[in-house]
Amino acid sequence: MGMFEGKKGLILGVANDRSIAWAIAKEIIAQGGRCAFTHLPDRADDDKQKNRRRVEKCFEEIGYTPDLLVPLDVQNDEQIRQVMAQVKATYGSIDFLLHSVAFADRTDLQNDTIRTSRSGFLMAMDISAYSFIAVANAAQEVLADNASVLGMTYYGGEKCVPGYNVMGICKAALDASMRYLAFDLGPRGIRVNVLSAGPLKTLAGSAAGVGKMLELYAKMAPLGRNVSHDEVGRTGAFLLSDWSNGITGEILHVDAGYNIMGSPGRLVEPMAH
Repeated sequence: MGMFEGKKGLILGVANDRSIAWAIAKEIIAQGGRCAFTHLPDRADDDKQKNRRRVEKCFEEIGYTPDLLVPLDVQNDEQIRQVMAQVKATYGSIDFLLHSVAFADRTDLQNDTIRTSRSGFLMAMDISAYSFIAVANAAQEVLADNASVLGMTYYGGEKCVPGYNVMGICKAALDASMRYLAFDLGPRGIRVNVLSAGPLKTLAGSAAGVGKMLELYAKMAPLGRNVSHDEVGRTGAFLLSDWSNGITGEILHVDAGYNIMGSPGRLVEPMAH
């Protein structure tokens, strides 16, 4: 019997089969859970519905039929409310909610932070940080007591990671939001955490220059390697399950230990010889 038998939830942020959200959802499904999904809205002139199709291909690979698959623009409060109404009609209540959504304009992301445009900053913060609050607020009526809410963060919100730029500021805001949401929802036993994964080859990661980071992590992390999608997926599922009932308000790192390092570690060993 899987740890998600009889559990139902909502997954936000699957873009394709390399998405961290999909790695987590796939583990939940394997453990007996039922999931509703959202996808990026398709343009009105896109007859092929490319965003929806990318997500549907994920289901086809494992032979899964989702209970709900609907578009969601997290900048639109009315759409968020509509999605929660559809989830309530489908499930009544849910036991877990995954928010894996972030975006910054590529120009702002690739610029030095000091050159971030005002409009780009506001959009990045709205999508990457405020939407976590907006979604949690709208989900209050559908979240069961003792449910779990999880967001996706990155170490660049805790320390300066050159190249992560404005997204690091967004992740810092997301981390702080998580702690306050954990307090607000705590009386109902609802837990709120974020998972901080090491670099992975994802759609978002490619925009943040993940290639160079993979090499650095493999040389600096105590385990001497990078993490896998499956490892992050299992940890995310754990945080959304009853097995993590005593954990809330936390940033859980899955990065082969990179975040504990106060020096380059073994990266400098060749230089010492």
